[in-house]
Order: sequence, then structure tokens, then C-alpha cells
Amino acid sequence: MHIEPVRQGYSSVAELYIELFGTREQVHADDLAFIGRHLGGRSGPVLDLGCGPGHLTDHLRSLGADATGIDIVPEFIAHARATHPSGSYRLASMERLDVADHSVAGILAWYSLIHLPPQDLDGVLAEFRRAMAPAGTLVVGVFDADEVAAFDHKVVTAYRWPPDEFSRRLARAGFAEVERLQRPSDGTHRPHAAIAAVAVDVLSVDGSVVSTDVTP
Repeated sequence: MHIEPVRQGYSSVAELYIELFGTREQVHADDLAFIGRHLGGRSGPVLDLGCGPGHLTDHLRSLGADATGIDIVPEFIAHARATHPSGSYRLASMERLDVADHSVAGILAWYSLIHLPPQDLDGVLAEFRRAMAPAGTLVVGVFDADEVAAFDHKVVTAYRWPPDEFSRRLARAGFAEVERLQRPSDGTHRPHAAIAAVAVDVLSVDGSVVSTDVTP
């Protein structure tokens, strides 16, 4: 991913972004419940990658998760640290996670993968899988569509994904989908999909989980 255009794009609109999207109250209740169901209270570190203003990191911490927010935008990290001083926030990229292999219990990537060109997605998912502990859970949020397609996002070019295709990419990286949430456009927001997937060692031909034992 070309990080610098993304960083610069969000830095230039950080104040407005925080105003529009920077609190839990501005997140759909179904999304909060989905995130909490799969990542709240997990035993072990949870990474909120592309944490933005830090509100979802704080939400996970309120549910008992040992969550750390990570983002490439300095303005977001500064806001998160000031607004949620009890939390942990780091300026870093999701492309190279500074964690040991198989050390993370969960990862939240809530709309933080949307700016990845399709050819770059597999490499980032492989890095998530490297970091994920056995049977750890990944939760992603993406824009829903019938085909993979770029569009002119208000900040920087983004991509829509058919959930089935995104799920296949997850499986290729070593994750098995366990739940999906889809919501159509409401006239204001684009169609949305959230997928929760568990790290697995072996999948059968039909995609069912055979083993979740991962040897570091």
C-alpha cells in the first residue's frame, strides 16, 4: 500500500473526521455488538489496526479486552491519547506489526483495509495471520459490492469488496469465516459488510475447520 497518500489524506481532514466519526455513539449499534461479540473480553492482546480517533479501541477496553490502537495518522493518535488517556495507542503501520509470531488474540480492522489495492491485500492478511495466536479472531469492516471495484472515496481511493470474495481471501491467508453482518445502503451510507474469522491451521476441501492448532 502507498502509505503516504493515505496518511496525508487523513491528516488533512483529521479534525472533520473526528467530529463526524470519532465517538462510539456515531457507530451503528449492530456494528458495536458484532465487534464486541467477537473481540470483547478476549484473553490476550487485541490490536485495533487503523484505529482512527481511538473510539473503538476504547470500546473494546470497556468490554475487558487488552486493546491497543495503531494508526499511521499522527493527528488521530494524538486525539486518542488525549481523549482516552487510560488506553494504549501507537503510531505505526499495519503492514509490519511489531509483535511476535502468534502473540495476538484478536485484530480489528474496521474499514482500515479499504484503501489497499486488491493486489496488496493478501500480503497484509498474511502479516495478520503471522501475528495471530491459535484460534485468534479477526474482525473486518468493508464496503459491500457485487464486484471488486475502486471508487473515489472522499479522502483517498478506496475499494469495494463482495463479501464472498473477501472471505475467500481470508481463507487463503489462514482464516475461516465464522459470522457475517451485511447492511444495505440507507441513502446516506454505502452498503456495508463485516466479517469475523478465526485463525486456523488446516481447512478441509469444503472450507470447514479441521484443526486450529498452530505451532509457532
